[in-house]
Amino acid sequence: MIFLVVSSPALQRPSEVVEQRKKFWPWAQKQKDSGLAREFYARTGRGGVGIFDVDSNETLHKLLNEWSDIMPATFEIFPLLDTAQITAFLGSND
Repeated sequence: MIFLVVSSPALQRPSEVVEQRKKFWPWAQKQKDSGLAREFYARTGRGGVGIFDVDSNETLHKLLNEWSDIMPATFEIFPLLDTAQITAFLGSND
């Protein structure tokens, strides 16, 4: 299951959370190394984006709790279909 997750951090001065922000990137790399995430990006200004590839909603929930422990945020979550999935879906509707 692939999810695009867009984070909007809690309102604080960026200078007040620099040390917390530094903790995010090693955590993100750990998720990529484990195969639970495909990529992460910083958003211009504030926040970030992650593409997760997980086996369940519970796994995604666990990861977003970890993310929010590092940097409190609200999340927008978008379920995605990869190219093979959408091609198979479209082919099945013939």
